[in-house]
Amino acid sequence: MKFKTSINCGGCVAKVTPLLNAVDGIESWNVDTNNPDKILTVTTALPQDSIVETVKKAGFKIEAL
Repeated sequence: MKFKTSINCGGCVAKVTPLLNAVDGIESWNVDTNNPDKILTVTTALPQDSIVETVKKAGFKIEAL
C-alpha cells in the first residue's frame, strides 16, 4: 500500500515510528521523505483504514494513492 503523507523529516518519522511498529499485522513500512509527496509504503494484509487511522493519531495527514 502506498500513501501520500505529511511526514516530512526524520523527527516526523521518529514520531510515527512507535505507533506504526505497535500495529500487529504490519510486516514493514518506509517513508520516502525525499519524494515531494512523502510517500509511505506499507507491507501488510490489514485494511487501509487501520494505517490511515494510525498515522492520523500521530498528527499527520495521509491519503491513499
